[in-house]
This record gives sequence, C-alpha cells and structure tokens, in this order.
Amino acid sequence: MAVKEFKAESKKLLDMMIHSIYSNKEIFLRELISNASDAIDKLYFKSLTDHSVTTKKEDYQILLELDKANRTLTLTDNGIGMTKEELEENLGTIARSGSLDFKKDNKAEDIDIIGQFGVGFYSAFMVASRVTVISRAFGSDTAWQWESTGAEGYTITEADKEDVGTKIIMVIKENAENENYDEFLDEYNLVHIVKKYSDYVRYPIRMEREKTRAKERPADAGEDYKTEYETYTELETLNSMVPLWKRSKSEVTDEEYNQFYKDKFYDFTDPARVIVSRTEGTATYNALLFIPGHAPFNYYSRDYEKGLQLYASGVLIMDKCADLLPDHFSFVKGIVDSQDLSLNISREMLQKDGQLKLIRNSLEKKIKNELNAMKNNDREKYDEFFKSFGRQLKFGCYESYGANSDLLKDLLLFHSAKENKLISLQEYVDKMPEDQKYIYYAAGDSTERLAKLPAAELVLDKGYDLLLLTEDVDEFCLQVLRHYGEKDKEKEFKNISSGDLGLESEEEKKAAEEASEANKDLFEAMKTALDGKVTAVRLSTRLKSHPVCIASEGPLSLEMEKVLNAMPNSGDMPAPKSEKVLELNASHPVFETLKNLQANGETEKLGKYANILYNQALLIEGMPIEDPVAYAQAVCELLK
Repeated sequence: MAVKEFKAESKKLLDMMIHSIYSNKEIFLRELISNASDAIDKLYFKSLTDHSVTTKKEDYQILLELDKANRTLTLTDNGIGMTKEELEENLGTIARSGSLDFKKDNKAEDIDIIGQFGVGFYSAFMVASRVTVISRAFGSDTAWQWESTGAEGYTITEADKEDVGTKIIMVIKENAENENYDEFLDEYNLVHIVKKYSDYVRYPIRMEREKTRAKERPADAGEDYKTEYETYTELETLNSMVPLWKRSKSEVTDEEYNQFYKDKFYDFTDPARVIVSRTEGTATYNALLFIPGHAPFNYYSRDYEKGLQLYASGVLIMDKCADLLPDHFSFVKGIVDSQDLSLNISREMLQKDGQLKLIRNSLEKKIKNELNAMKNNDREKYDEFFKSFGRQLKFGCYESYGANSDLLKDLLLFHSAKENKLISLQEYVDKMPEDQKYIYYAAGDSTERLAKLPAAELVLDKGYDLLLLTEDVDEFCLQVLRHYGEKDKEKEFKNISSGDLGLESEEEKKAAEEASEANKDLFEAMKTALDGKVTAVRLSTRLKSHPVCIASEGPLSLEMEKVLNAMPNSGDMPAPKSEKVLELNASHPVFETLKNLQANGETEKLGKYANILYNQALLIEGMPIEDPVAYAQAVCELLK
C-alpha cells in the first residue's frame, strides 16, 4: 500500500503544529470536538431540505471511547462524513478547511460553523503517535480509512463502517521525559477537558464512565452484614449543551466568563465588565456582553468593525451585526441570541427588522447603566476604561447635533485642575461654591500647560475648579452640551479664554470701563499696528499677574481654531479663524510703558511692542506665530 506524502509546505506546518502552535496539548480534544460538531451541523443543515436524512435531531451525538490497554482514544460522530476525495482534500493538505468551504458555499444560509481554519485536526499529533480516520459520507455505501503517523505521509484505503459519520482513533504516545501522555488516557482528566473547553457545544458529548454502587442487600443477610459495592459502566453526557449566555449567572464563575471572552474574541486580558441581559416581552433575547479591558490597536481607525455576534435560537446568523450597537458603544463585544428572529432571515431583512431595533434600544440602556454603575462603584476600573474609550463617548455626545448627549453626559470625565485627577461633570457641580456662575474649562495640549494659563490663575485663586481639556473633541463636546446640572440650577460651560468670565464685582467692572474709556486711543493705535490680526485691543478682567493674553469672541474658540486647522483642507476653502482679542493687564508695569509710548508719540516703538505682546500671547496659548524670526529680532532690539 503506497504512502502518500504531504506537500512540502504541509510537512513544515505539521511540524510547527506539533511543536509550536499549541503550547497546551489538551487543546487537541477541543479541536476534534469542534470538527465533529461541524460535521453534525452540516448533516442537520442538509436535513432541513433533504428528507432522505433520517437521523433525528435528538439522536445526534459525539462519542468518546477510552481503551487504556491499547492506549487508544476514539472520537466518533454521526455527522455528514467524508468521501475519499474529501479525506484527500481536507486531511491530505494541511490548513485546508472543509468547514470553511461549506460556509463559503452557503453564504445565503446562516449557520454556526466552529472549525474554520483546517489546522485543528492536526493537533491530534501532539498527543498521538498514529491517527486513523474512518469515515462514511452521507449518501455513500462505501467507507474510507485515512491513516498517518505524522509528517511522513498518509494512506487512504477502503474500509467497513455501517453508519454515516466519522471515527477518529488516536494511539496515545508513550510517556517521555517531562511529557506525561497518560493524562489523556485518564477518564477524569478527559471529562475535565470537555467541561473546560466544550461545555456549550450543542450536541451531547458522551462517554462510558466507570462508576460504583452498593449491591442490593440479600434477603437473608444477618445483622453483621457489610455493604458490598460493585463496579459498572454508564454512558454519561459530559457537557451541559447550554450556551454560556443561556446559563444562570449564579451558575457561571467570573473565570468562566473571562475565559469565554478571551477565547471568543481573541483578547489576552480579562474584560473590564461582564454584562448579562435577559429580556422577555416585546423583545425576547439573551445577551452576554463584555467591556474590553483595553482598546484594540485599530479601534480608532477605519479598519475597526463594530458589531455583536447575532444568533437565532442558538444558530449564528451574523458574525458582526453592527445594527445592534450605536457608534458611541462600538467598543462593546459579545453575543445576542434571540428566539424572535428567523434562522433564514437575510441581512437586508434584518436591517429593517423591528425586533432588532427593540433589542438595540434595550442594550443601549443596559450598557449605559452598567457603565454608570462601574463609575460609581469601581472608580479605579472606570478611570482605566475611560482612558481607552472616553474619546468615543465624547464623539457620541458631539455627533448628530448632540442627539445622544443626555444619554452620555453623566459618563464623561475631565481632568480637574484642583484635584489633579479625572472627575465627572456631576462631581464638579457638586463642589461648586454657591457664588460660582459658570463651569470653567480651558482647552489645549496638556494639563500642565493649561493650568499655567494667565486666565487659569484668576479662576483658581477665586477657589473655583477648572476642567482641563486635552483632546481635540473635548470643547466641541461641551459646546454641544452647553450646560449641565439640575434644570433649575443648570450651569453654562465657559472657556476661560472666551467672553466675560463673570468674576469681577460691580466696582471692578466700573473701574475697568473708566480705564478703557481713558485709554481708547492707545488701544486703537495698537489695533492699527497689528494690522487685522485682532478684532480689538482692550483691558482684561481675566488677568492677575500676567501682562497680556489672547481671548476670543464668537462661537469659534482659539483651541477649536487649532483643531480645525489641523484637519485636511478641503479644496479652496479658507482656514477657519477665531475672532481674536488682545487683552492687557492694567495693573502690570508693561501697561504703564505702553501708555507712556502713546503719550510721547512713539508710534513706531508702540507698534513693535504691540506685535511682541501679541506673539507672546499666542505662544502662551500654544498657537504658532506667523514670523518667529521677526519676533526674535524685535525682542533682541529691546534688549540693546
């Protein structure tokens, strides 16, 4: 009998499979059970349209048989089986997947197929010195046997098998140095592996188990009779067949949820939060959702695909159903299983399905409530979550003209200048003094620089807190919100570099108005010297020790100008500009110098001072100056 060789690349892959790909050898049983489940899926799927399939749904099973004397472990399924050609194609070429081809050929039909990668079968060689596969395909009178001892090659011969399905016989390796293969011949260990990896496979996984029981007491037994025990075997179902998301939360450990998440969604860290939701009524579904512990590397890129796995009565009908998640919660992973959806529903129909919208709305509220609970009860974990996904929540507030702002505003965190940590808007408002008129914030590149802004000094000295916004979406988000707090006590957000801060008393206001009137010629001369760079020059009510600052008027702030100008320019559209105002500190010595220049008619020198102060103010705000060389030369001239 001629031995057929694997292809050269297959030999290398098989060697990697045995020695590298799977570091945990017990995983082989999970892979083989998954393949068996797929084979049964295919036959059951066929039975829906082909009435010649006589196997009833309740008769499908996966059978494990243990023979310690001959060191064999056998796995049998009564699925669709394989023809000689399919054995050649699927097992003769490593990394070819019959399951994957089946799924591709049935794109119009939605069905859950577990083993799609084709290398899982070969994990058997991690523990077996020889693997024999005997398979009879549905509709065929002939069975075929595939046999291999590893990378040397394989043989295919005709075989006898009464029933449709596949039997895999593994001769378990002898123990070697630091390698205990006897554990794969241990009944209790095999049960443990099945429960660990395959408990929610929907077909029963059965094995004859050795048990003991008390013998019946003889009728003539005396008082000194001692109970005798006998050994017997019983076919036992090892798996619960209930998907994890259908089991009661009290029956599932945190470790099981975490492992399920990591296996299902290919993550290496535990989720930050597990959300279990079961609803009956207008929208009947089971949902098992996870808040990831960190953002995927491509989360904020176009490559990222949001969506939950969608099942109909336990059968997968869509791998990533984007319609189940709003964009602001796109980081959530998980599954939704609904009995109200048809197994054969098309994607086009699904998008218009009213049940789907009800489920989405219900999940959105559930996710929001769980995040809020995490914020209130596990703040350290929520802070870590927010560092990864807070940006997405802010975008959610800003998008669609703030349509979702009421839903999301209580989940937002911003950096507090007073407390030097992230705080919520409610926490800010709760600590506001009674006389504070606004919720103050500053927007820029870093919290350290923002805390040193000229206007920040005055706000903090008043005893008021200051929110330090460092992400490009932050100020857009707050402008959409406009205000926060209880309806009768709502406070407006106020950028410390924009408009009236409401910090001065009536006496201070009156004094500033008088000083402004007295120096209007100075301000007009400086405005003229700045040649359209500012809309006005005036005395400041926001400065304490600094001589100058740039403020803005109108809806576009200085930081928003920076953000918008950093975006790709579209065509010939002019770059957006904020309406800048140069503000001067009347109590600073520099202001006296400016007044003297104006009084002495030194117009040219006053113009140089005006430009130097303007550029200084821009630098303080973290904005670029038009001509750094001219600025440096002007400063040097003053130093002569």
